[in-house]
Amino acid sequence: MIPAIDVSDGRLAFLAAGGPEPASVFDGDPLAAVRAFAEAGARWIHVVDLDLAFHGEARNLDLIAAVAGVGPSVQAGGGVRSESEVGALLDAGAARVVLGSAALADPVAVERLIASRGERLVVGVEVVGDRIRSRGREPVDLELMTTLGWLTASDVRALVVTAVARVAGLGGPDVPAVRRVVRAGRPVYAAGGISLPEHLRDLRAAGAAGAIVGRAALEGILDLHAEFDAGS
Repeated sequence: MIPAIDVSDGRLAFLAAGGPEPASVFDGDPLAAVRAFAEAGARWIHVVDLDLAFHGEARNLDLIAAVAGVGPSVQAGGGVRSESEVGALLDAGAARVVLGSAALADPVAVERLIASRGERLVVGVEVVGDRIRSRGREPVDLELMTTLGWLTASDVRALVVTAVARVAGLGGPDVPAVRRVVRAGRPVYAAGGISLPEHLRDLRAAGAAGAIVGRAALEGILDLHAEFDAGS
């Protein structure tokens, strides 16, 4: 399990229908949340820069550097689509970067990035039914299985599958979607709707390599100490 935070202008945020909104948990302090996750046993932290995702501006690089200094490795994303954005996040201290789904509209550029960045780049797949539909600036709408076909023909190391309709919800992950993507033969990290230990078990049974948990981790709905002690 990888706890996740969304950030905007250096503060914790949630992604609402109208865009980023301030979050009150941990008094809005991202580092307080990260320290709590680290104390519970987290080895990775997933950080989403909502300013990059929605405005094309990486306004939280200093924060990512501070998060990386806490201890756990940082996986950073936020609508990332270019070599310069990947490089900026890595230079800030991220151990790996999630390439955003909008980048998948340009397979040649994506394949070039995968080849150059290796294990430090994973690819995000935002799923709605059998489509990939990115959020943030300049969204794309792509056929899921066709896109997975050329992605897996490349040397992509891992995929982050986000069930868009379930993000910030607590009703459970999209297990069928995870199963479909797992068949592509790459490690899959699932996000969206995860809030209970049985959700983690369902994802493990579906073949997921891991789960990215945001709201349930931040609000204490999942007991992180218990989950990490159990080997999540």
